[in-house]
Amino acid sequence: MPFVSHMDAALEQAAAAAVRGEVPVGAVIVAPNGEIVARAGNQTRQTCDPTAHAEILVIRAACALLGSERLPGYDIYVTLEPCPMCASAISQARISRLYYGASDKKSGGVSQGPRVFSHPQSHHVPEIYDGIGAQKAEVLLKNFFANRR
Repeated sequence: MPFVSHMDAALEQAAAAAVRGEVPVGAVIVAPNGEIVARAGNQTRQTCDPTAHAEILVIRAACALLGSERLPGYDIYVTLEPCPMCASAISQARISRLYYGASDKKSGGVSQGPRVFSHPQSHHVPEIYDGIGAQKAEVLLKNFFANRR
C-alpha cells in the first residue's frame, strides 16, 4: 500500500483546538489499513487537565475503541513534536510509527530535550518521521501565540 499522509487530519484537529482557545496541537491514530480510528486536539484548558494533550486523548480514544491498552501496527500523526509525557505514552502504547510536524525546542521530548525514545528505559521505540506538514503547524502555533500577546 503506498504511503498516504494523514497530517492534514491532525492539522484540522489543531485548528479546531485553537478556535476553542487551546494550544493548537492535533493528533490522529491510523489503523494498519489506513483508516483514521481516532482524532483529538488539545483540551487541557477545557477539561482543566494538564494531561489532556492531543496525543494522550487520541491514544485513549483508540485504545477504548479497540478494547486494548496497546496499538501495535498503528500510526500516530501529531502536528507538534511530542513532549516527554506524550512520547512515553506513545512508547507504552507500542505505536509503530510516529509522524510529527513542527519541532518543539522548548518542550519536545523526541529530538529535543530528553529524547525519550533513545533512553534505555524506553521499552518500545516507534519509527519516527519528522517535518511532515511542519510549516502549516508552525503557522498555526505562531498565529495562536501572536494573538495572545
